[in-house]
Amino acid sequence: MKKKIMKFKDTVKSFWVERSKTQKGIFIGSAAIVAALIFTVILFSSGSKLVPLYNDLSAPEVSQIKEELDSRSVPYELENGGTTIKVPESDVDSLLVDLAGQGIPDSGNIDYSFFSENASWGITDNEFSMIKLDAMQTELANLVKGVEGISDAEVMINMPEEPVFVSEDQQEASASIVINTEPGYDFQGNQVNALYHMVSKAVPNLSEENIAIMDQYFEYYDQDSQNAAGQEDAYTYQQGVKEDIEKDIKQRLQQMLGAMVGMDNVIVSVTADVDFTEENRVEELVEPVDIENMEGLPVSIETIEETYEGNPPVGGEAGTGDEDIANYEGVEEGEDGEYELSQETINNEYNRIRKEIVESPYKIRDLGIQVAVDEVKGEQDGEVQYLTAQEQETVDAGIASILDSIISTSIDSEYEGEIQPEEKTSIVFQEFSESIGSPQASAPGIPVWMYITGGVLLAIIIVLIIMLFRNRNREEEDTVTESTVSVETESEVPEIDNTEDSELTVRKKQLEKMAKESPEDFAKLLRSWISDD
Repeated sequence: MKKKIMKFKDTVKSFWVERSKTQKGIFIGSAAIVAALIFTVILFSSGSKLVPLYNDLSAPEVSQIKEELDSRSVPYELENGGTTIKVPESDVDSLLVDLAGQGIPDSGNIDYSFFSENASWGITDNEFSMIKLDAMQTELANLVKGVEGISDAEVMINMPEEPVFVSEDQQEASASIVINTEPGYDFQGNQVNALYHMVSKAVPNLSEENIAIMDQYFEYYDQDSQNAAGQEDAYTYQQGVKEDIEKDIKQRLQQMLGAMVGMDNVIVSVTADVDFTEENRVEELVEPVDIENMEGLPVSIETIEETYEGNPPVGGEAGTGDEDIANYEGVEEGEDGEYELSQETINNEYNRIRKEIVESPYKIRDLGIQVAVDEVKGEQDGEVQYLTAQEQETVDAGIASILDSIISTSIDSEYEGEIQPEEKTSIVFQEFSESIGSPQASAPGIPVWMYITGGVLLAIIIVLIIMLFRNRNREEEDTVTESTVSVETESEVPEIDNTEDSELTVRKKQLEKMAKESPEDFAKLLRSWISDD
């Protein structure tokens, strides 16, 4: 076992000696990093985990809890600007129960529970009014804090005194509210109106005009400004839709015309007139089932046929009967008569259609397109070549056909009869300057920061390569030096051995050493020499 340990020790030692300084530094640094990581993991795993005990505390509440934890020697940490207290996870449940039993945290505000806990007959009217007002402010603040986006709220209410006589007018109350909004939360106009309405209904004789609401940044939340903001949002939306329509048509035209005459040789501009009228209507239509014959579906048919043939009945006595009219010429009797009636009644059912139509919130009412084409065709023998008149007419006809099609398909059908596509387009042939060009047509250039970054990376790579070559040269020099020393040593030994004096000296020293260390072997050697002689 001891031999194995010594062998392993020698192997490790030889391995370490053969390493260069750079490799030794890497090994030592890696071992130190691993040891530091292990130490950190052990440290954090052995330590107790801290979890929040309370969140969103006020300064007085934090002071109360901190004093109680100090008296109990419980470790804690404060976070989020002192509004959150963290304690060891194992102590959370017991601390919550104990602190709640002591009434901690206590904000010091009075709510409606004060009246049930401190009922007394010895309180004056002024004291009762102050306590009632404080309780109302606390309850209203808690109500406002329950709204999403509001983390805290402070409420101040001014309640006028009730009139002594009935004839006196009741004065109105007023309220001022300061809210702490959550970061990044934006209240819309309807939300602000709802907040005003809620506060006005929570306090007697409080109208919305007597309420002032502001946040921690002194930004005032006014109902009128919020309504104006809503109108501004509508304008922003309409402008965004208009710009999107123009941008979409422009990109399609730029790509299509660029494929015809070259991306660098054409510039497109589009202006659109959009109708944002929104219409809701109900249509009740009646249509025949058979549209070709304009007939409905018969649901009932009634046919009546009557015929009569024969002599009239026997007449009565002469004179005027009960039902006869005096001095009216009567019908002669004794003549034969015929009577025939044929009647057919058909009840048809038709399709009754009810349509509730919501029109699109925007329609393209008009469209104007301007196209500029570079008339320079190229250069030949150092001279600029321009498009001929015939070539310009050909290009103009092709572009005009495309523009007419775009306008006809983009404008709403309600306005098609009023639009003449050829009057809404403009095609111009003009020599472009170097500064003119379409943003879409320009080739994407390499930013300057990319050149700078590439240069820095290249310099770092060059420095690393130089350092690598230097390390290799140093290792080679060390190897050459060691080999030179060994060669010189080996070359010196034969020179000493070649001389006869040195050989005799070496033998003499060997014999002296043998005579001192092993006399018996030395004696045997002498006997063998004597016997040989």
